[in-house]
Amino acid sequence: MDTRNFSAPACPQQLNPRGITHINTPHTTRYTVVGNHLAQHRQLSLTAIGLALHIQSLPEQTRVDIKTLADRFPEGETRIAAALRELKAHGYLAQVRKRLPNGRVVTHTVSYNQPQAQPPEAASAPATLTATPRPPAGDVPPRPATPTAASRPPADVPPRPAAEPEPGPAPQPEARPEPDSRPAAARLPLPAPQAPDLDRHRKATALLSTLHHQDPRLLLPERAVRRLAPAVAAWLERGARPEAVRHTLTADLPEPLRNPAALLTHRLAELLPPPVPMAPPLPQDRPAAPPPFHNCEGCDRAIRTARPGAYCRDCRTAGLDPAAA
Repeated sequence: MDTRNFSAPACPQQLNPRGITHINTPHTTRYTVVGNHLAQHRQLSLTAIGLALHIQSLPEQTRVDIKTLADRFPEGETRIAAALRELKAHGYLAQVRKRLPNGRVVTHTVSYNQPQAQPPEAASAPATLTATPRPPAGDVPPRPATPTAASRPPADVPPRPAAEPEPGPAPQPEARPEPDSRPAAARLPLPAPQAPDLDRHRKATALLSTLHHQDPRLLLPERAVRRLAPAVAAWLERGARPEAVRHTLTADLPEPLRNPAALLTHRLAELLPPPVPMAPPLPQDRPAAPPPFHNCEGCDRAIRTARPGAYCRDCRTAGLDPAAA
C-alpha cells in the first residue's frame, strides 16, 4: 500500500471557464429594472434596446425628442429616429396627441416597461417625439418595478439578426430660383418693336453679341441672340440709348449666374421703359404768323413781305416797280 503507482490516472483538473461570468452587486439607489424581454429581444437592434433602457431610466416629464437624444448620444438623428420607430413598432413607446387650453396640439410620449399592442393611429404617428417642458434639475428616485413571468425571453421566436437601418438621403441645399423660373402664365412677354427697322435690329444684335466683353458670363448662344434681338430693338425704338440698355442688362448680376439668357429675358420684359411721348398736334384754328418786315426798294419804307427787295403799294402805283411794268 505504501508503493507509489505511477500508472494511475491523474486527478481531473478544473477547466478554464468559458463565456461570461456575472459579478452582481445589489443596487440600493438609482437603478432601473428592465425585463429580459427587452434586454434579449431578438428583433430589436442594439441601438433600439439601449435607447429603450435609457428612456425607461429617465425621470417623468423629461424630453425625449430626436434632437435632444442626438445631442446626448454620439448616434446621429437618422439612427435615433430609426430606433424610435422600432420601439414604437414593438410596443415599447406610444404617442398621445393632446390639445392644450390655448389650442396648441402637442404629442406626449409614453414609455412601457412591458410591450403593449399599438393602436393603428399610434403606429402611423411621425417619428419626431415631443414631450412636455423640462422640469427643474434634480434626482428623482425611479419607480420600483416587480419582474413577472412575462419577463422571460420568448422561446418560440426564432433568432433573426437585426438589420441596420439605412440612413436617409442627405438634405439638399435649397436652390435659389432664377428670375425666369416663375410659371409661364405669370411671366411678361418679350417686347417687340412697333415698326420693323433693319438698322435698329442690327444694333440690337451687335449689342447682345458683345455683352461678354463686359462680363465673360454673358456669352450668349446664337439662338438666344436671335430670340432677344427684337426685344432690344423695342427698347431702342422707345428712345433708350445703347449704352443705357447695356448697363441695365449687365449691372448687379447675381451670384452664381446659372442661366444668362433667362436673366436677360427677365430684365428685358420687366424693365421695359415707357414709350417716348409724342408732341401734341397744333390746333387747326391757330392763325398763321405774319410775314416779316422789309424795307421798300423805292421809298425805303418798312413793309411786310415774304421776300426782300419788294416795293410798297404806293411805289407800285407810281410805276417804280419794274416787275409791275
